[in-house]
Amino acid sequence: MRHYLLLFLGFFVFTAIYAQKKDFTYKFYGQVRGDLFYNSRANAEIVDGLFHLYPKDIAPDADGKDLNATANGSFYLLYSRLGIDITGPDIGKAATSVKIEGDFRGAGSNWAVLRVRHAYVNLDWGKSSVLIGQTWHPLFGEVFPQMLNLSTGAPFQPFNRSPLLRYRYKNGNWQLTGAAVWQLQYLSAGPNGKSEEYIKNSCVPEFYAGVDYKKPGWMVGAGVELLSLVPRTQNEINGKIYKVSERVTSLSAEAHVKYQNDNWLVMAKTLLASNLTQTCMLGGYGVTSVDPRTGEQEYAPYRHSMTWLNIVYGKKWKPGLFLGYLKNMGAGESLVGKTYGVGLDVDQVFTANIQMSYNLPHWKIGIEYSPSLAWYGDVDMQDGGKIYNTHSVTNHRLLGVCIFMF
Repeated sequence: MRHYLLLFLGFFVFTAIYAQKKDFTYKFYGQVRGDLFYNSRANAEIVDGLFHLYPKDIAPDADGKDLNATANGSFYLLYSRLGIDITGPDIGKAATSVKIEGDFRGAGSNWAVLRVRHAYVNLDWGKSSVLIGQTWHPLFGEVFPQMLNLSTGAPFQPFNRSPLLRYRYKNGNWQLTGAAVWQLQYLSAGPNGKSEEYIKNSCVPEFYAGVDYKKPGWMVGAGVELLSLVPRTQNEINGKIYKVSERVTSLSAEAHVKYQNDNWLVMAKTLLASNLTQTCMLGGYGVTSVDPRTGEQEYAPYRHSMTWLNIVYGKKWKPGLFLGYLKNMGAGESLVGKTYGVGLDVDQVFTANIQMSYNLPHWKIGIEYSPSLAWYGDVDMQDGGKIYNTHSVTNHRLLGVCIFMF
């Protein structure tokens, strides 16, 4: 930990010394953030509850008592961050810029360790620009919820930063975006859990194409995403290993709208999501057929409908409301074997976030109450994994946040 911190601080010192070179400018920024939270029951979550998704199902003990009906809470400063924006000399007619940003989220279950959030270079020719590096996934986009919870709307809103190549073209009010995306910190689910191996063995990156129309106060757009994974390259049956050729390909689509004036911010997004587990969303795929000799499998991706609405008002005092809903639509084919993914036993999720924050220059203090309901039931594999005879469980989440920004 100390080694990483010294390297990180050394980089910034080195940059500061040489930042005054001709044609270079720089801007340091960051925040110190504390999150204090309470949950009324156990949840599907990331980073020990900092990143909340949805409540877990009832888990009866020997006496029929619900093991998941246990409250929990804690206080963390892991999402404090430090970054630098740099502009460099032009390359031909292209303006150059660089962003490097890190926090202390760590990776997996290793918390309080330095992690890269953004690291990219951008070349801008005015109408056209090319970005190379790690930043927000295009499905996260420019329309995302303004809320205190670190999940930023997940699992209804895609949440992901990945290495990518992005081309963007602007002409008048129109903006076109195309991107090829790989995986590093946010990974797809599969037979070996969440792993980079499925897209690595695919040799095909994730693709995104989108269009936006912008005018003062308004933004409207849509996009499509294509993901092709290789779940396995070999299989073992009765002590014999066979090379297998497997692939699962999924197509997702989204539409979004945003309105903003001096006091009001109103946004909404809807997705038909297919196997977007790498974006902190529910999804995955199931086995539709199995070769009896080699065990080679064919797959069908699950589809989920996700929609959210976010309304925020004010400048100093900011009340806000977020509503999110998702529905498991199944895989569309009969499933005969295992399923791989996140939350495939969940039929529906509904979450509301009611927030109030007090905002001053460099300071934000806020509180948020979030009831969240998840519906579980009987899984019908013949009907593509759809869920029937459902029952609901509810979590009540309270969150207090204090942020100093510089």
